[in-house]
Amino acid sequence: MKKKYTHLTLFERRRLFIWYHYEKRSIREIGRLLGRSHSTISREVRRNKSYYYVPTYYPNPAHTDYRSRMRKRVQRLKLNNPELLNYVVQKLKRGWTPQIISGRIKLTGEVGYICHESIYQYIYKYAPELIKYLPRKHKRRRKKRPARRYISKTSLKTSILDRPIEVNERLSFGHWESDSIESKGRKLALNVVVERVTRLTHITKLSSKKAVITKNALIKKLSKHPKESVRSITYDNGTENASHIKVNEHLGCESYFCQPYHSWEKGAVEQVNSLIRRYLPKGTDFSEVSDKAILAIEISINTRPRKCLSFKTPIESYNERCGALLY
Repeated sequence: MKKKYTHLTLFERRRLFIWYHYEKRSIREIGRLLGRSHSTISREVRRNKSYYYVPTYYPNPAHTDYRSRMRKRVQRLKLNNPELLNYVVQKLKRGWTPQIISGRIKLTGEVGYICHESIYQYIYKYAPELIKYLPRKHKRRRKKRPARRYISKTSLKTSILDRPIEVNERLSFGHWESDSIESKGRKLALNVVVERVTRLTHITKLSSKKAVITKNALIKKLSKHPKESVRSITYDNGTENASHIKVNEHLGCESYFCQPYHSWEKGAVEQVNSLIRRYLPKGTDFSEVSDKAILAIEISINTRPRKCLSFKTPIESYNERCGALLY
């Protein structure tokens, strides 16, 4: 097994100084004694010589220089290009994440380049007023934690466990996920349906979460697509999905259901729900939101670059497969 490389320690630098300065050992011999490559020792001596009276390698100044270089190394490119900065701020205000902004710049080559980490560092260090445009709006950056693991459960309906592997792996186009977002007071709702490969999204305002209303919304939206573009729909176990058989008959597709309390199994639509909540936060009364505003949100999401699409938009990805989608 190949030994993992580590930087020289202060102890090793002190041993190097004694062997090199006082005992006059060769670079190769010092390398063998420290278990290091002779090129590592040669580079260390050449890079970190001190010029007091005569050029000599000293361990403490060498270690200080090393630590200084390490601090500078982690400093990333800052947003010091006015054109690039203006582009980033505009896209942040449109609801794009730093990762999407960086990926889109790399894809289109519009202005310079900057990585998403540099954008985050710039915002938190130099422009905290832009934090409100970030997805989570955290006042401080948070450490990533491992995702929770769940034990699989069985379902009495056509289980997602029976869904073909080409659907699970997104190798086949035309498979959708459906979900509902509740309004304040739980009277109204939104039906959200997302195509798994292109992430194309349709949003419909519902007068209630009754099964017949959800069924009609799905049929109305998905009937616009070619028949081969609607092969299956994956649901959760909510009562609003009780008419899935009638949807299947009308659209000529199949239906699958997540396991109970496993909403993450239809992650595409859940992720889009989080985007919709940026426009319509929890506690929003959907009766005060017009159909025109809902359509504007749908268009905004479908023209938003996605990392999973190599920073293309859902509309671009869909059009490559099926031609132009008419609204």
